[in-house]
Amino acid sequence: MRRVIFNQKGGVGKSTITCNLAAISADKGLRTLVVDLDPQSNATQYLLGRNATNFKPTITEYFDQVLQFHFSASAANQFIHATSFKNLYILPASPELESLLNSLENRQKIYKLRSLLDKVDHFDNIFIDTPPAMNYFTQSALIATDTCLIPFDCDLFSRNAIYHLFRGVTDIREKYNADLRVEGVIVNQYQPGAALPRRLVNELSNEGLPMISTFLTSSIKIRESHDAALPMIHFARYHKVTLEFLRIFQTLQTNEITQPDAFRTVDVTEMIKDKGELEVEV
Repeated sequence: MRRVIFNQKGGVGKSTITCNLAAISADKGLRTLVVDLDPQSNATQYLLGRNATNFKPTITEYFDQVLQFHFSASAANQFIHATSFKNLYILPASPELESLLNSLENRQKIYKLRSLLDKVDHFDNIFIDTPPAMNYFTQSALIATDTCLIPFDCDLFSRNAIYHLFRGVTDIREKYNADLRVEGVIVNQYQPGAALPRRLVNELSNEGLPMISTFLTSSIKIRESHDAALPMIHFARYHKVTLEFLRIFQTLQTNEITQPDAFRTVDVTEMIKDKGELEVEV
């Protein structure tokens, strides 16, 4: 199964969710790959730590070879690196990836990520981290994936971004990947005692979006795990946030989601019209 974690708003926890779900997948004995498509390389640093820059070649070198017509299918596995965690592998990113964006968009190499993932050795699960923009890298990921997971950090701006995201995902499905579906919205940094998060989550649920039933609560342990370059399953196995990630992973594995194809039935334009307080362009 290939999953993209995406929201057009930054700071919603895409890399954190990507790496922690992948680490749990690997910990359960499943051969798992993380693909880092964000030039910020947060997923790469989270899983590889201070030695991240030593891992070459990266996704940057792959796309550079594509542009230069130097890529050979027989060399696909050279871009995949083992992490220090059993069963967990990464296709790392680097900051130089940003410099290739315009060239890749101009050359219309939109299927090249899917082509690469089709050629590498088999993985039970692939989790793809994306930049906070519907650019070439994100579009490539959505074309290459089976499903999309949407992090939501209980913020009004993040809520607004979801409507743009659904329209973008629908466009990709209609033009490039007919099987693409939204698997669910993952609520992150949830504060159950605060009124705003409860209201925003209830609104999304009432509007028919497929909400993952387990919410990720706020905790300093997440930042500490970033600093230690250890996903939560290895940093604090019995912490409440780790257990929340475990329940989310189990939900994904058993398909315990009520509406996995929300964007097929939700009329985003009508939603926005009904919510006069939302300043979202349509």
